Amino acid sequence: MAKPIELTDDSFEEEVINADNPVLVDFWAEWCGPCRMVSPIVDELADEYDGKAKFGKVDVDNNPEISTKYGIRSIPSLLIFKGGEVVDQIVGAVPKSQLKKQLEAQLS
Repeated sequence: MAKPIELTDDSFEEEVINADNPVLVDFWAEWCGPCRMVSPIVDELADEYDGKAKFGKVDVDNNPEISTKYGIRSIPSLLIFKGGEVVDQIVGAVPKSQLKKQLEAQLS
């Protein structure tokens, strides 16, 4: 079963910016209720899209540098990267179907 990678300020460039496949990054925090709703959905998608896309999670409390760089002001925020650039953004708890739709758009 594929799991999202725990991303840090130090590992972000290597794991996300230099990735060959699209990457969905979940910016979250332990104390955030909506983040806990989105987290299992991200885990399921990581398993479903194993080999097609990469998934990572950034704890905003422990990684302020990368959170600030991408202007994360509310969480959960999910950014989809392709070719090292942000190509889509989802803010707030959304249904799995919406996440899949936005991710699918970047896989073609």
